Amino acid sequence: MTTNAGEALVMSGTVERGSFRLEADLRAAPGEVLGVLGPNGAGKTTLLRALSGLEALTTGSIHLGNLTLDDAATDTFVPAQHRPVGLVFQNYRLFPHLDVRDNVAYAPRVQGAGRRQARAAADTWLERLDLTALATRRPHQISGGQAQQVALARALAANPRFLLLDEPLSALDAKTRLDVRAHLRRHLDQFAGPVLIITHDPLEAMIMADRLLVIENGRVVQQGSPAQVASQPATQYVARLVGLNLYAGTLEVATRRVYLDAGGTFTVTLSEDDPTASAPDEPSTRPVLVGLRPSAITIHTAPPTHSSPRNVWKGTVTGLEQLTDRVRVQVDATPPALVDISAAAVADLALQPGTAVWLSAKATETEAYPDPGIHRKP
Repeated sequence: MTTNAGEALVMSGTVERGSFRLEADLRAAPGEVLGVLGPNGAGKTTLLRALSGLEALTTGSIHLGNLTLDDAATDTFVPAQHRPVGLVFQNYRLFPHLDVRDNVAYAPRVQGAGRRQARAAADTWLERLDLTALATRRPHQISGGQAQQVALARALAANPRFLLLDEPLSALDAKTRLDVRAHLRRHLDQFAGPVLIITHDPLEAMIMADRLLVIENGRVVQQGSPAQVASQPATQYVARLVGLNLYAGTLEVATRRVYLDAGGTFTVTLSEDDPTASAPDEPSTRPVLVGLRPSAITIHTAPPTHSSPRNVWKGTVTGLEQLTDRVRVQVDATPPALVDISAAAVADLALQPGTAVWLSAKATETEAYPDPGIHRKP
């Protein structure tokens, strides 16, 4: 889609805004789509402002290939208007008084191109993104999905060397989001530079990104492929995003028993990348996290006697939530758990808040992996 040779975007530093402090170390490779996830107030917007040149680093540096964008030590700072970055904002920020062609042409005009040259560049991008038919329409005459693509065309028309997308699909309805997501990912696949997508939507991040970076409380708490993050969340926030029960505890390697910090024990399986997985007799203990899918837990209204699950514990139902194709049961227990069952099972078991239940899970349904210590309070 662009002839620019790809260059890595590297940031290592801090940003202080009032009492808030962001510490971030990240690297986005050429052609890589990096999804940035985090709760409200985590620091996603601060990161976006620092990378785009709207906020200076307090310490550290930002580099794009051999180009220094910000270096607090040498007092080097390239402001936003001079950075080779394409920005796509959450609300797209199209100019209402300009038609689609001139909205896209605005980017090269800002860079000094004449009107005719800028419009020619805009026409090229409109054609590449299948938007030519919208060229003479105003923003209020196009759909939200079309506006998102026009905003992307405008960002690309500046011939950027990296892209920043801030919640690019959040303004769309659910049906439009599905269609636009596929188009956007296809266009990003053709961009040679690094791309960062800031989002709070885990599904959007999982589908759109090659790699994920999770920020909480101004710190990067996890990085990895979508599959790695989904299977081995590092914090409770990430576990909730991907729909897992997550427990912290201490593993007794020889017995594969985990003594949970919040009380209770689990017999577990170890992740394949744990060096102790092939050494069951090693007499050691270590901090671990245990992941357990809500659908892997069985719920009973009497102690289970006809099966031999390794993990059985008692609790009380505190809530039921109807999801798309199942009911999520909240159980207060040691440890607490979320359990996914069918609506028919809820009726058969006569579950309601206050019902006493027993939970069971096979050891093979758990996964214990090294605890990075992020979730633990200092």
